Amino acid sequence: MLKAYKYRIYPNQTQQELIAKHIEACRFIYNWALENEIKSYEQDGKAISGFELNKQIRVLKDEYEWLKEINSQSLQGATLNLENAFTKFFREKSGFPKFKSKKKEERF
Repeated sequence: MLKAYKYRIYPNQTQQELIAKHIEACRFIYNWALENEIKSYEQDGKAISGFELNKQIRVLKDEYEWLKEINSQSLQGATLNLENAFTKFFREKSGFPKFKSKKKEERF
């Protein structure tokens, strides 16, 4: 039997800012990876592997300095989420992965 626990956190202002930065960076990486996947499929007819996307994150960190503040595991998690979305799309015939919006607010 599996059990789940839910905990309510009360982050201070500094922690809230750090969480917001992580969410924004993950949204940015997800959208960037989705755009690259779409372009690659249109040009070559091939998908980019999650491993290749994770390797390209290093280059992005040099291009966008603010990404260096975010740990690599969070950014790699965004590419993993995109891979899972494509897997569901092809196997379960669910909807095509959509770009993430800035307008959807995360609550603390």
